[in-house]
Amino acid sequence: MEILLLRHAQPEWNRDGLSQVDPGLTEKGRRQAALAAERLADERFDELLVSTATRSQETAVPVREQHPETPTRDRAWLHEIRMPGSWEGTPAEEVERAFAEARDRPREVWWEGMPGGESFRDFHARVTIGLEAELAESGVTYDPELGLWNVPRDAPRLLMVAHAGTNSVVLGRLLGLQPQPWEWERFASNHASLTVLRSAPIGGAHIFSLQSFSDVSYFPPELVTA
Repeated sequence: MEILLLRHAQPEWNRDGLSQVDPGLTEKGRRQAALAAERLADERFDELLVSTATRSQETAVPVREQHPETPTRDRAWLHEIRMPGSWEGTPAEEVERAFAEARDRPREVWWEGMPGGESFRDFHARVTIGLEAELAESGVTYDPELGLWNVPRDAPRLLMVAHAGTNSVVLGRLLGLQPQPWEWERFASNHASLTVLRSAPIGGAHIFSLQSFSDVSYFPPELVTA
């Protein structure tokens, strides 16, 4: 089984100096999305799963155009950790300052997320529960006693278009890593980058192996952003 994770392209977080909570893509982001779709044009997927966030939906548009025959599902569980709704229209420098100050919080406070937003505990639970339910529909299940995955021979090849945080939680869960409240920091990926996981038989079941991470080899240097 292969699971491909495509991070959304560059979003317009700052519009005329004001913060956007659910932004669309910048012009550069649209170019990134088009090139990512070209990279995936000759690939085959059994299903395309897309976050409900606008930036992921817009990133997926050219992919969907390249693969009109592939079933596409919008998935709320793939949405990035939700930031405070009060940030919409707030001066962008205030939001940037809030993020900068938050980096020095102790670990137990990190778990609570940003004040007024989704806690990392709830975010991690949402993503992992959604992931396992999604995989279970195809017969892919986790055996907690073995610490391994049961993967049938006909398991689908999935492409997920989501976010740095969401993709990091998916990676951590499939690779069997201890969760951390700063997942996106240890799996820092570029916009519209591609990450690939593949199942491998071992110990009478399967593990997931990281085949590539944050691949942006299909971009010219000036289009690589984080």
